[in-house]
Amino acid sequence: MMDNRFATALVIACVLSLISTIYMAASIGTDFWYEYHTLSPAENVSEASRIIWEEFVSKDADEKTYTDALFRCNGTVGLWRRCITVPKNSHWYSPPETDMTTNCISFSLSDQFVEKYIEPGNHNSGTDLNRTYLWRLQFILPFVSIGLMCFGALIGLCACACRSLYPAIATGVLHFLAGLCTLGLVGCYVAGIELLHRKLPLPEDVRGEFGWSFCLACVSAPLQFMAAALFIWAARTNRKEFTLLKAYRVA
Repeated sequence: MMDNRFATALVIACVLSLISTIYMAASIGTDFWYEYHTLSPAENVSEASRIIWEEFVSKDADEKTYTDALFRCNGTVGLWRRCITVPKNSHWYSPPETDMTTNCISFSLSDQFVEKYIEPGNHNSGTDLNRTYLWRLQFILPFVSIGLMCFGALIGLCACACRSLYPAIATGVLHFLAGLCTLGLVGCYVAGIELLHRKLPLPEDVRGEFGWSFCLACVSAPLQFMAAALFIWAARTNRKEFTLLKAYRVA
């Protein structure tokens, strides 16, 4: 029979695992990992800005082109999409508007594995290996993290079917590895943003900050570690006590 302490630990671990999975999925699917705030976006309605918007939505837009647009147009960046805020009516003959709309462009699968250059936008400057691999890792790691947690949940269901706590150790280990992946994702993203801003510094009237999607990923990692600790503690301690009880009965 399972002790109430272990049952409580398992329930808490399952709840933490579920919350971290939801946070991680929401983080991957939203576009607010990093946000740019322009002090006076309405004043940016000019012919040059309209050209930038057109280049931003182009499939051939390079890193420098869409980054400049993000700077000028209150842009947000996610793992899968980039967005800018523009006036609904931006024709040259229209008066300046305060009614804004958000336009988003998705990163294609090839964009996720494209090489980053030492000078963004200059294909002749050579490949920046650090930024290239950081970009690729921030795409791969979140899916590895969710995959590990789902596999751990499957093992947990098998443990319930077998009426044994011992497989929960494997569930805990997988959650620990998922937490490492999430932590690595956060580190790669921060490092990638810092390296990008060294190449393309923020204009004086633009402020950049990490958004709530990034915060969800940051919260998800400790939840995964806590769930892992509870799974492993419950499985090991329950097995140890069962072994001692069995030895006592034999004696």
